[in-house]
Amino acid sequence: MKLLSFMMKYSPGLVITALIAGTISGASSTGLLAVINSSLRRSEPATATLILSFIGLCLIVPLSRIISEVVLIRLGQGALFDLRTQLRRQILAVPLRQLEKLGSHRLMAALTDDVPAITNIVTVIPVLCINAAVAIGCLLFLGWLSWQMLTAVLVFIAVGIATYQIPIFKAMARFKLAREQADKLFRHLRALTDGIKELKLHSHRRAAFSEMFDSTAGTVRGHNVSGLTIYTVASSWGQLLVFVVIGMLLFAVPVWKETTAQSLTGYTLVLLFLMTPLQVIMNSLPGIGRANVALNNVNELGLTLTKYSSADEISNTQESPANWRSLDIIGVTHAYQIEGEESKFTLGPIDMTLYPGEVVFVIGGNGSGKTTLAKLMSGLYIPESGEIHLDGAPVTSRNRERYRHLFSAVFSDFYLFESLLGLETPGLDDNAADYIRQLGLSHKVEVKDGKLSTTELSLGQRKRLALLTAYLEDRPIYLFDEWAADQDPIFKRVFYYQILPELKARGKTVIVISHDDRYYHVGDRIIKLDYGRIEYDRPVGGEEEVTREVYMPLAN
Repeated sequence: MKLLSFMMKYSPGLVITALIAGTISGASSTGLLAVINSSLRRSEPATATLILSFIGLCLIVPLSRIISEVVLIRLGQGALFDLRTQLRRQILAVPLRQLEKLGSHRLMAALTDDVPAITNIVTVIPVLCINAAVAIGCLLFLGWLSWQMLTAVLVFIAVGIATYQIPIFKAMARFKLAREQADKLFRHLRALTDGIKELKLHSHRRAAFSEMFDSTAGTVRGHNVSGLTIYTVASSWGQLLVFVVIGMLLFAVPVWKETTAQSLTGYTLVLLFLMTPLQVIMNSLPGIGRANVALNNVNELGLTLTKYSSADEISNTQESPANWRSLDIIGVTHAYQIEGEESKFTLGPIDMTLYPGEVVFVIGGNGSGKTTLAKLMSGLYIPESGEIHLDGAPVTSRNRERYRHLFSAVFSDFYLFESLLGLETPGLDDNAADYIRQLGLSHKVEVKDGKLSTTELSLGQRKRLALLTAYLEDRPIYLFDEWAADQDPIFKRVFYYQILPELKARGKTVIVISHDDRYYHVGDRIIKLDYGRIEYDRPVGGEEEVTREVYMPLAN
């Protein structure tokens, strides 16, 4: 079983311990059954040995079961912890572009659907192992009573297994189809939450989306219902075989062979005792089937992630290049598929140089490649051709993580963490409070022990908190992707006339992706992109037209 091999990889010793304890529990249960059967067959009062055996076995059965279940619980939860951390490491180790191609919906499906499916069945495995041990013990005891009866039961079990596998394969196929559709359903769920405003504003779009969502959800439901129904029928068929055996025992065996009432009682008692563990095993099979599908999916995802992972993506170095002199982007290109089009969009070749202490505006129309260029220059994307040089030395897989520590960035699709992760420095709360006051958020947000009191703010206010994090990182290069687009006029002016000059005065290089042409004169250079190429790169005050406005300081 894949789940068992999955746990064996985690700790073979614990698995063996649990199996031994489970075997003892099953053997003790069988021994208890033998004592009960012996007592029922006796006409005189039970002996002291029989009574002591009964008491001893009554103690051993629960004790060994507790040991087996506790060991398996610790084993299962430990294996799941390793599974989650392994996925976390793999996701962090994969280049950003590959994760974007893979799709966040598939990652979320694995983390929120596959892992819980495995978690749920791991809690059942201890009970499953105990009942399997009990079933084996019952069969051994039945063989001790009558090898002919054991042979007959084993024949029926073989028939049951053979006829059980056919529907099981069909059920597994249904679960696999349901899991494939679940990826699509998670994509719809993300569209539902991220696009709620657009759906509310357009009734026809809402109706079309609802139809598409319901169709996918219905397909998932249909496959799951079909698979579970097949499992239920197969389980009932197995139960029916047990009743057939009992019927043959009660009505056919006495005709075929002279059998005492005590023997029939013993056989029937064993078979009835066998029914409960068999039923537990049968009822667990649907969950095991879904867990196997989930485990296969997680393993496939892991292989996909591992294929693209690299050690430089998960390096924990905190060292940042100091006193850098130049950053050269030489012939860099990057191509990707444009949604809805057959052709690929190619950025580059790009040739440009950045220097310390300058403010550079990157402008251009939508889709011209500004954000892609930002991800390339910050090391989030790996160039398909060309090189990036820092102070004349090429940026490679060996030093890319160190190179990334040059940058603090606030992208347009930024994520705001609820705490200032990775910034545990003396006086952090006081420094953060000062910046929050400057950003006009002191009446809404407080920082205590590095944690933000709330992130439930407007988009513009959340961007200010993202800027707070960038301030506190205090890195040589700042990158802002349409940061001011969601700010009110006051804070838009604060950004361009106060924040940018302050960063420049501190020797920082600031790269600003912006459409606010009235503020371009604040920068030192303007780089304009047009469909993936640099149209021009020149100092402010050149041929381009910029609208200037007089800066009026904010009142204190």
